[in-house]
Amino acid sequence: MRIIHILNHVQEIGNGIVNVAIDLACLQSKSGYDVAVISSGGEYEKLLNNFGVKHYQLNQARQPINIIKAAINYQKIIQEFQPDIVHAHMMTGIVLAYTLKGKNKYQIISTVHNEFQRASLLMGLADRVIAVSEAVKHSMIKRGIPQQKLRVVRNGTLGSPRTKNINSYLPVKLEHPAIITVAGMYKRKGIAELISAFANIAEEFPSAHLYLVGNGPDRELFTQQAKSTNVFDRIHFEGFQPEPQKYLLGCDIFVLASHRDPCPLVISEAREAGVAIIATQVDGIPEALDNGEAGVLVPSQNSQALAQAMRELLNNSNILQQWKNRAQENLEEFNVARVNQETLSIYHELRS
Repeated sequence: MRIIHILNHVQEIGNGIVNVAIDLACLQSKSGYDVAVISSGGEYEKLLNNFGVKHYQLNQARQPINIIKAAINYQKIIQEFQPDIVHAHMMTGIVLAYTLKGKNKYQIISTVHNEFQRASLLMGLADRVIAVSEAVKHSMIKRGIPQQKLRVVRNGTLGSPRTKNINSYLPVKLEHPAIITVAGMYKRKGIAELISAFANIAEEFPSAHLYLVGNGPDRELFTQQAKSTNVFDRIHFEGFQPEPQKYLLGCDIFVLASHRDPCPLVISEAREAGVAIIATQVDGIPEALDNGEAGVLVPSQNSQALAQAMRELLNNSNILQQWKNRAQENLEEFNVARVNQETLSIYHELRS
């Protein structure tokens, strides 16, 4: 079977969609399939090459002239590689794969990562649509994608070809108790609520520090918010870190305060690191935390509830340790090998 993954880029910037596609491409090639990736390029090209995955350069920027060029070049790639499966991970990719299929006999798979985006309905053009959580599946059904097209393959990152064994990382030296998030600096990631919650409890826990790991367009907004608190010297903007595991291993509490999050990869990474987790009860997050068995769930966009959850963990070391232990239970579900096998099963289902 010949498989193409198409996405906008393969940059190493902490983009979960890219990470999922890279994991699949590498593992599928390792399993003996002929695999290629179409993108505008990035740091992961070297890893793809190491796994025998061919990379085709294709600029998919959405300017009219460029789209015409992309369409012509896409057709050339398809004619050369002759795929059986085209797996689209982003909007432009699904449009190219669908509208330019012509007489080509490939089947189209799409993965819905961010179903809250209006354009995610385009992913329904595929022959099979992978939802990264049950929550995403139900959302897409409500939005009109036929149930018979949908399959659920939950995200997982453990054993990823992009990362080392968790025991190979040296923890970053942090001030303790250390509370961290690993997230893009976007409003929808709940960074504002996290900063507010930390400011709320900071006086009670004068040695506590907050570490914000990640970059994004709203970083300056959050920086200004942090500066307006009385504890700016204890709020650390760490920027993007290619090895966030070092922070996860070095902290006491991991918080993901998202407003929307289909199935965040960082949850499985935090669980593997054995950190106590507090996260919002939205989208696929409860599924990633075994419906509250592996982490504390709080309402979204509620800094008071977030503060209270942090307060309870910081006030009781026994409870904190219990949540650390529970985070590491039932981790087999989050292995990339399982994600790959379930994805391959959907390919074979279409091909049979």
